[in-house]
Amino acid sequence: MSEMISRAKGFTLLELMIVVAIVAILGSIALPAYQDSLRKGRRADAMTSLLQIQMQQEKWRANNPTYNSALSGLGWSGTDSLEGYYTVAISASSAITFTATATPKSGGPQSGDSCGTFTITSNGPDISTTAKKKCWNK
Repeated sequence: MSEMISRAKGFTLLELMIVVAIVAILGSIALPAYQDSLRKGRRADAMTSLLQIQMQQEKWRANNPTYNSALSGLGWSGTDSLEGYYTVAISASSAITFTATATPKSGGPQSGDSCGTFTITSNGPDISTTAKKKCWNK
């Protein structure tokens, strides 16, 4: 009888190390892109909150001689944005204009965002620079 030599089936250590290296490289490329995508998506929280404040200000102004200077007068409770990633505030108001801002919360997931603070006035979003315009368009 001829003895059959069986060969062990499986992966060698070298093959496993190559797979681990490939996964690590793909992860190091994909993770920052994923985090940037999340950051861009969270910007919608600032924009939506500010646009809602603008709409509420216009409703307020239709019935009053000046814009409201407090978020509470517009129906907001607290200073958090709608999803809580930003702190919103009305920084100026008069009979003819108002300015509202959304600032990333310190230590929050948006704190490292390159767009920083979003601003809106009675005339609309502050897109006075190319960078601000780019942020409002995303």
